Amino acid sequence: MSANRHLGRIVALQTLYEQDFRRECGDELFDLKEVLDRNIGRYHKTIEDPEFIVSLVNGVASRAEELDSVLQPIAPEWPIDQIARMDRVILRMGLYELTHQKDVPSKVVINEAVELAKSFGGDNSSKFVNGVLGTVLRQHQAEEITLPAKAKVKKVVAK
Repeated sequence: MSANRHLGRIVALQTLYEQDFRRECGDELFDLKEVLDRNIGRYHKTIEDPEFIVSLVNGVASRAEELDSVLQPIAPEWPIDQIARMDRVILRMGLYELTHQKDVPSKVVINEAVELAKSFGGDNSSKFVNGVLGTVLRQHQAEEITLPAKAKVKKVVAK
């Protein structure tokens, strides 16, 4: 399951990265469901749990502003819009999993985020992601951070 979840996180990362890029470019034709379906479809023979991907993408996409509001004070010298896009998306995914996906151990979430940063980020991405998510975990365990309980969630269902 873990190798399959790793692939799922890569598919989610690709989807969320494309969303971030195309929205920043002002692409009004962007359709998250369409991109998610395409990306899951590419790996449909090896993905055992597409619901995990859909849940992760929906959660991060619908709560991006909330996630950013938690991340910003942890790395105050790096405004969210100045963090490399790949690192920003990985941090959002990691934070979402830490705070909303209770079935995944925290250390696994951070390790997976660090591995994504090593594979897809810059030279120092993995250290940055590890430091930020490690701080999030310590604060979350101390119950110093909370995300708003309710957010407008727009669900995207893959084919």
